[in-house]
Amino acid sequence: MGKALVVAGPRQLAYLDYEDPPLKPDEVRIQTLFSGISAGTEMTQYRGTSPYMNKRWDETTRLFVESDAPSWPYPVPNIGYEEVGKVVEAGSAVRDIPLGTRIFGPWWHRTHYVASTDWAIQRILPPTADPLIGIFSHIGAVGLNGVHDGRVRIGETVAVFGLGTPGQIVAQAARASGARVIAVDRLDARLEMAQRLGAHVTLNPARAKVAEEIRRLTDNRGADVVFEVTGSTVALNEAIRAAAYSGRVVALGAFQAEARGLYLSEEFHHNRINVVCSQISGVDPELKYRWDKLRLQQAAVRLQVDGLLNLTPLITHRAPFARATELFELIDRSPDAVVQAVIEFGD
Repeated sequence: MGKALVVAGPRQLAYLDYEDPPLKPDEVRIQTLFSGISAGTEMTQYRGTSPYMNKRWDETTRLFVESDAPSWPYPVPNIGYEEVGKVVEAGSAVRDIPLGTRIFGPWWHRTHYVASTDWAIQRILPPTADPLIGIFSHIGAVGLNGVHDGRVRIGETVAVFGLGTPGQIVAQAARASGARVIAVDRLDARLEMAQRLGAHVTLNPARAKVAEEIRRLTDNRGADVVFEVTGSTVALNEAIRAAAYSGRVVALGAFQAEARGLYLSEEFHHNRINVVCSQISGVDPELKYRWDKLRLQQAAVRLQVDGLLNLTPLITHRAPFARATELFELIDRSPDAVVQAVIEFGD
């Protein structure tokens, strides 16, 4: 018998028991060790603000439409996408995945997951790696996808607005790509974290006029690429102001409700700014023949193993699975206090 965490209603979590199915010959059973909580997507599920929970996503037209039957009605069972676990049982035909093999991949906040051999073998962690790096496979892919969408070139100046988990990953990945990184956040603790992990310059909007300071730091050129990772349209507006003429602004944040504080007749219009959306369900069209979500996830893990990304220091809070609801309540109540929260399942 397994146990899963589900969203029963707005700001309501519940534990549900489920039957662990018998394995097919080519399947393995994975016992979850750690599961990360997304402070973005998951919290929109927890709060009930996700458009999927209020409208229906039409796959044919790719439009959200008003509907009495939203795409994600309560209870929402598929919450969580930052997991790592170990193989505890294998089907009769499995030969290449020994018991104890650690596997990364999204499979929700639950104690066990059954996967095909083909799926699991592409997501094996090196045996000597810290298993915690596995929780960054998907959120790491989100960050790497954003950097690809930014088309960062060596020697360029990059500004990153918002230093939660995805923003910290973007800052590290941009530096690894050869860029000079300016990290921007309202929270000094997050700025200090970014600086420890490699950002060249940090700016706090409470003490600096960010766009003006970025212009000063770049001989009035502006940042070549700016990443907006807060989900705030006010921050998006300042990101546009900070971008160089014909520069690129990559919007990774999920903007909720109306776009207030966004002035598109000013710098956006006069500086020919290119604003692009980065979202993990797709990649830059120029890369689609070489990159997909799986390769991004594999790269996020490999870059940690190789030491080019250092992501475990982003973990600020942990709790056992039985107390996972406390982590959600903390993120909801005091989002500034948490960078990356992790649910521990143990053995």
